[in-house]
This record gives sequence, C-alpha cells and structure tokens, in this order.
Amino acid sequence: MNPYTYAGYQLWSDAMLPMRHAASLVEAALRGWKEMGETPQGRGLGAFCEQMALGGLTHVRPPFGIAPVVVEGKTMRVVEEVTASTPFCDLLHFRKHDASGLQPRVLVIAPMSGHFATLLRGTVQTMLADHDVYITDWRNPRDVSLMHGRFGFDEYVQHIIDFIGTIGPGAHLLAVCQPTVAALAAVALMAEDRHPAEPASMTLMAGPIDTRVNPTRVNELAKSKPIDWFERNLISIVPFGFAGAMRRVYPGFMQLGAFMSMNLARHIESFEEMHHQRAKGEPAKADAIRVFYEEYFATMDLSAEFYLETVDTVFQRHALPLKQLEVRGRQVDPSAIRRTALFTVEGERDDICAVGQTLAAQDLCDRLRPYLKAHHVQTGVGHYGVFNGKRWERHIYPRIRALIHDNEPSPAGVNARTQPMVPLHAIAPLARESSVADDQAQTANEGDDKQAIDDLE
Repeated sequence: MNPYTYAGYQLWSDAMLPMRHAASLVEAALRGWKEMGETPQGRGLGAFCEQMALGGLTHVRPPFGIAPVVVEGKTMRVVEEVTASTPFCDLLHFRKHDASGLQPRVLVIAPMSGHFATLLRGTVQTMLADHDVYITDWRNPRDVSLMHGRFGFDEYVQHIIDFIGTIGPGAHLLAVCQPTVAALAAVALMAEDRHPAEPASMTLMAGPIDTRVNPTRVNELAKSKPIDWFERNLISIVPFGFAGAMRRVYPGFMQLGAFMSMNLARHIESFEEMHHQRAKGEPAKADAIRVFYEEYFATMDLSAEFYLETVDTVFQRHALPLKQLEVRGRQVDPSAIRRTALFTVEGERDDICAVGQTLAAQDLCDRLRPYLKAHHVQTGVGHYGVFNGKRWERHIYPRIRALIHDNEPSPAGVNARTQPMVPLHAIAPLARESSVADDQAQTANEGDDKQAIDDLE
C-alpha cells in the first residue's frame, strides 16, 4: 500500500482548483458579453477556458436529471426516492408522478468501477416508459466512515439480495458490466434458498462472467501481476478532511487514468475537436463532447477489499466459471437457477468484456430450461454502446423489454407508444447499420471511448 498517493493527488487537485474556478468565471463572462464572446478572439479564449475548467475531476455524483416520460399518452414527471439505504448504497426509485398502471419492476445494478450510477442515466431514461425502475446508487467510499466497516465482494452480493427482497417478489434484474458476476451469484444463492423474492428474469449485459474467453487487454493486465502487487502499488488511503479518512481504497483517479491511457490519443483528439468547434462558433459537437467528459470525469473510489477481491476472484482465479466462487462461506452454484429467465447481451466491438465472456452465463445455468434463455450480440457497438446510445434504444432495449414482459408474473401495463410486445425469439435478427463513424472506428481499431461519444451523437 502506498499511503501518500491519494494525499499527493488531493494536494495537486486543491492547488489547481482556483485556476479552474477562474477559467469558469471568464467563460461565463464571455457568454454574457456577446459583443466580445462572439468574436473570433472571444470564442478562442472561451474555448481555452472551457478546457481549463473541464480538466479536473469531481468526486460528487452528478444529478440524474431524468426527463419526464410519456406513458399511455400521458406525460409524467419522474420523482427520485430513496427506498432503502445502507452506509455504502442507496436503493433509488424513479417513481413516475401520478402513475396509476402497473409496470414491471426492474432493479438496475450499476457498476462500482470508478464512475457513479449516473453513467447509466440513458439506460434508465429509456426503460422508464415501460418499467418501474430502481437502481443501486453506490456511495463514494471516501465519504463512508471507517465505523461502518468493510465493503467487499460478499457485501456487494448481499446488497443485491437485500434490495431485490425490498422490491419484492416478481421483480426483474438488469446488471451492466462488472456487477454481472455478483448478480449471477446473488440469484443463484436466492434460488438455492428458495427466496420468495427470486427475480422473474435476469439480464446480464457486457459482463466478465468468464474472462478466459477472448481475453482483452484489460483482462491481460489484471492477470499480469500477482494480487499482492496490486495491493502494494494501487491501494492508498483516504486523506484527512473526508468522512472516510484512513479508509483503504483504490482511488478513482487511478482507475480513470488507466482507462484513459488505453485510448489517450483519442481523448486528446476529442479535446482538440471540442476546442476547434467552439472556436469557430459551432457549439453542437463541442457540447456533446463536453457532456460526455463531465460525466466521465466524475469519479468515485473503490474500497480496497472490493477491488482486490474482484481482481482475484473474477480476473485471476476465474472462480465463478470454475464453480469455486464462495460468498460468506457458501459455494455459489448457478445450476440452482431454474425459474429466473436469463438474457445475455454483448457488443461486437467491446474491448473491455469481449464477445463470449457474458455468454458463458448460459452454460453455467445448465438446469435452466432452454425457452428461458436468450442471447444477443449487437453489431457496431463497443462497451458503452451496449447500454447507451442509439443502438441501445433501437436494437437492444426492445429485446430486453420483450423478455421482461414475456416473464412478468402478473399483468403489466403496456405503454401505447411502444411497439407491440412480441416474444423475444420472434424478433428477427437486425442487419448491421453502416455509417462513416462505424467504418472509421473499425479501420482505426479505436477503443470504447470513441464509441461512447459516437453513440451519443
């Protein structure tokens, strides 16, 4: 463990804060002073100040800002409510104001991988028209006092079980990326216990169920060093001045740095493009890039226990596919799942969780009847595009919606503005959409971060 890494970063961040605030003030002044701000010199200065203000991290969750949704022709305001709470997580409910019809209840398990649950804002917004949506709103460990104890993989799984129980019988589960392993483990344990709230369906999206399949660069890096190397070099302690002072964490800024280093040239290109578009007076492209990075630079830490246990069990020992995973001393057996429908989703260009890694869940749930299983590979998307963007909305979401409604244990209200509910197996395969952005991404073999920006356009 390096106890000085986090303190050094925080010292540098605090020192840069006055400069970033000054840049924000200048940018705001230029927006208000049209005579200067709309000149070539003013636009250039504004673009420079924008980049200065954006070039830093925030450790506070951004607002979800969910827009009103239309249900059965009626526009409804969405109200955020905390249904259950622990020191490490809130179970957030997006309740539709004045909603009267019943809709399938869905628990979205957000990743705890360096970003806040708001990374799934687009996922939630799309699902709200047809579902009653809950999400795990994980708290930044640097804001959680040591008096609340540890938070490791076992505690993560237990949170999922408890939250499903809070929502009640007949709910549906959707896990994105990293929590797919914990979600599968939670459902397996609930099935073995004949838990009354065992979910009706489980959708696993772009997750590392078996990283031995088509290993990516991320998988190889996780196996390149022994686990004690990760503890010595990547774990630090939260400095004084925060509620979680002295808690051992894997700092979010290190996680973000690792992600950015994979596609550093692309990030530099994006910032140059933002400056260029802003300076020439065409803000639409610049705004799209800025919105993406405002979310991307909102980082949270990971507790040391959770990070190290995840690297060890998921990426190094492959404990789940080898049927060696234990949660609080109990062996996890996915074969116990017999009633929860399973849908796995992967992205063709995913360079974090490659094609086949999530599909492995289908073989692990070997006692689940074939008609309760389905799998989909979406062409033309990377990791981010699996759960956000135009292909998520047009191609992936209709399949998830169909699976949920097919397995809804009680009649559910169907939104009149959506397509008719059809069985999942009846949806014809979709041909790949061709676009200039797709061709460029394929030719240059660019990473997931370019795909993330492209999918938002």
